[in-house]
Amino acid sequence: MHLRPARPDELPLLQAIEVASGEPFRDVGMPEIADDDPMPLDALRHAHVWVAADPDPVAWVAAVEVDGRAHVEQISVHPDFARRGIGAALLDHVEMWATARGLDGLTLTTFRDVPWNAPYYERLGFREVTGLSPGLAEIVAAEAARGLDPVTRVCLERGRRGGV
Repeated sequence: MHLRPARPDELPLLQAIEVASGEPFRDVGMPEIADDDPMPLDALRHAHVWVAADPDPVAWVAAVEVDGRAHVEQISVHPDFARRGIGAALLDHVEMWATARGLDGLTLTTFRDVPWNAPYYERLGFREVTGLSPGLAEIVAAEAARGLDPVTRVCLERGRRGGV
């Protein structure tokens, strides 16, 4: 699997990967998440986006800078390529990018009790954020405004592990 920046012509394909990766939410009683619109093309164009390609993209991650950290806006792995360490490799790639930029680790928001969400990220070294920074508070508020119940969500962080 080759990790590289996404090309502009691949952005619609990334949306399709996100839609496919949302289908398992139906199995845990969250059809509204499976039916949610993918990350808008405009947002993808303004984020730092990397793909895992084999040779075409099968997974991707989008990150932005928020309060001195790399915030993972979205990570999606096509279900046909799940459970192969691709998501973890993409997160490590974002962490290397963040370290090179002098950012202090990663943050993300996710579902607290969905097995491939918070429990998965915790196995990768993420821990619950104890106090939200202003930027993270804005992200959580925007999620709530979109209809995501804050009780079901959690903000996680993973500090820089490799130093500078």
